[in-house]
Amino acid sequence: MVESAEFAAGEGNFRGRGSGGVVVGKYEVGKMVGCGGFAKVYHGRETVTGQSVAIKVVSKQRLQKGGLNASNVSREIAIMHRLRHPSIVRLSEVLATKSKIFFVMEFAKGGELFAKVSKGRFSEDLSRHYFQQLISAVGYCHSRGVFHRDLKPENLLLDDKLDLKISDFGLSALTDQIRPDGLLHTLCGTPAYVAPEVLAKKGYDGAKVDVWSCGVILFVLNAGYLPFNDHNLMVMYRKIYKGDFRIPKWTSPDLRRLLSRLLDTNPLSRITIDEILHDPWFKQGYHLRMSKFHLEDDSDMKLHALDSPMNAFHIISGSPGFNLSGLFGDDAREYDRVDRFVSGWTAARLLEKLEEMVAAAAENLTVAKKEARGMKIQGQKGNFAMVVEINQLTDQVVMMEVRHRQRAGASRPDIWSDTVRPFLVGIVHKPDDTLLGLGSDQNQEDSSSLRDVNTTL
Repeated sequence: MVESAEFAAGEGNFRGRGSGGVVVGKYEVGKMVGCGGFAKVYHGRETVTGQSVAIKVVSKQRLQKGGLNASNVSREIAIMHRLRHPSIVRLSEVLATKSKIFFVMEFAKGGELFAKVSKGRFSEDLSRHYFQQLISAVGYCHSRGVFHRDLKPENLLLDDKLDLKISDFGLSALTDQIRPDGLLHTLCGTPAYVAPEVLAKKGYDGAKVDVWSCGVILFVLNAGYLPFNDHNLMVMYRKIYKGDFRIPKWTSPDLRRLLSRLLDTNPLSRITIDEILHDPWFKQGYHLRMSKFHLEDDSDMKLHALDSPMNAFHIISGSPGFNLSGLFGDDAREYDRVDRFVSGWTAARLLEKLEEMVAAAAENLTVAKKEARGMKIQGQKGNFAMVVEINQLTDQVVMMEVRHRQRAGASRPDIWSDTVRPFLVGIVHKPDDTLLGLGSDQNQEDSSSLRDVNTTL
């Protein structure tokens, strides 16, 4: 297969198949089903189970040429692993080589919603059906601090039952990107679906711009054409900014009122997700239709699987340049430095030894918090703090991430250099009698960085 073979060129981690296909990891890659500026999407099949998957292949070289970097990819990975909703495409695994990153995702057999509506407008009942699924998923995203920012029919896929799945979170934002003024400021989105406040370049509420885009989508489903459209981009932007659109005459009064509130150019008075859920037109059949949609237990949404080896997603997440710790709680951002080490000891044994270190230390250290795979240590009246997180790397090896800080002006001794690091030398893995550290987010003091480990797995 030409399409699947092209991304294997120069990569030593692929296996050929007699049929001409390519196998990456445990997946056989088929034909290309989509293409964008930085990625291509292929249909794939798990070799053992035969289950269909979608494999999004991101070229690191194309990212760099496009002015993007690892943080853009790591953000998309973090967002997709954070979300578990029936109307959101599920990311199951991430694989990586020296030049490419592979997102293994749920395969949406029904294709894009855009392809369906481009053949003709939907009835109000069918428009409502998809809009209800869309709002359910968007509201869920917002509750998890995620704003999509590029909602459009091309990014809404359909599964084999023709139910909706939101995809492509490459332009999404998280709450940690909100500036002190409480707003987002990055200019992004697709012109015909972008909210007027984004065009104003004065900052915007991520939830409000997603609602606007949902309004444009609902208009398209009901009308079969865009509310704002012109060959001249600036003319189209003026229409958006002024809210210059006409609702089709066949639209019912209730839907007309909802569309007017969705496409309100004033974000302060624009309808909210909660208000949409109580709208008379929206509510028709909503609970009956959504009863089959169950939100899954968040226990499988954690960054690391506690009792299973880490795959490339976890390796990428922990490597310098791909560090995602700041996306999973404010606590991580309080620390000045991150160091990572591997060890052949179990997590329980490592934590036990850390407790022994705390008890023996002369700096009056205390264990502030302890969990099954982690520990928080404090000292010097709060001037020193350290958080340890332990995750299974292989069946025999764990990775220990240590985030720590020592505030300026804190009295000597330097607890990290004088107490903690010498202790770690005795418990981390030491091939050839050399301390194997997995990199630091500040300085590469140790002999092997996690970035190098990632490229050889």
